[in-house]
Formats: sequence, structure tokens, C-alpha cells
Amino acid sequence: MWKNKLKDLIYILEHSDVNEIEATFWGRKYRVVKNSNIINPEIIPAYSTTLQHQNPTQLTGPESTGDISDESAIEIKSPMPGTYYCSPSPEAPPYVSVGDRVSEGDSLCIVEAMKIMNEIETSVTGVVKEILVENGKPVEYNQPLFRIE
Repeated sequence: MWKNKLKDLIYILEHSDVNEIEATFWGRKYRVVKNSNIINPEIIPAYSTTLQHQNPTQLTGPESTGDISDESAIEIKSPMPGTYYCSPSPEAPPYVSVGDRVSEGDSLCIVEAMKIMNEIETSVTGVVKEILVENGKPVEYNQPLFRIE
């Protein structure tokens, strides 16, 4: 069983900017370190949002606002692989909806990774133009989640 948990830690390490993980399973301490010689300098820090301009004609999603011609929109991407949740609980309203104004530091969603709920916050101020992922669906590392103008 500890081998599966160790494999999960290695998977997270490979798909994030984390360079080192220490964990203890049933009295044994494990330390997993990423080879620093192969780190991609474009990888972003885990647990932060990614900002990247993209060609808007490539973007589609469940809550698309139609024809997108403004290239000033910023994509917020998933900092880790996991499951996307739009609200803190199934009964709660979503953190944001299309058309909502958000400020730097506002929570946008949750990405669950290894049964840990990670709140994803925005580092920009603007209006949510698109939500690119459906609630409860898996997301990959660096997958676009939101478009904010």
C-alpha cells in the first residue's frame, strides 16, 4: 500500500514545479527529489495561477460567450493535475460565474489532488469571460480553466 502512495507522490513531483517531497508511511521516511538538471525553466510554481496570452480562436468551453475576438483575455491554468470543482461543496454556489468581476487573490475554484482540496486563486483583476472546465471533470497540469479580461 505504501508503494502506491509513493507512486502518487512521484506522479505529483513529475507534474509540478515541486522539486522535493518528503513523506512518512508507516514509520518509514521517504524523500523524493527531482533531478534539477532536467527542470523546464518555463514550469510555474505549484499552487499558483498561470497567466498566458493565447489565440482566442483556439479556446472553447462549456460556458463559452460566443465569438471571441478580443486578444486581451488572460488564461488561468491548473497548477496541478486533479479534479476541478466550481464550489467548496456540492450544495454551495460556485465561486465564480461568467460575467463575475474578480480581484487579485479571489478564489476561482478547487482542484482536488490526492484527496487534498487546493483553492485556486486569481492573480489578476478582471471579468470572468469563460469557464473552460465542467464541474467534477479531471484536469491536467497547465490546462486552461478560466479566461479573464
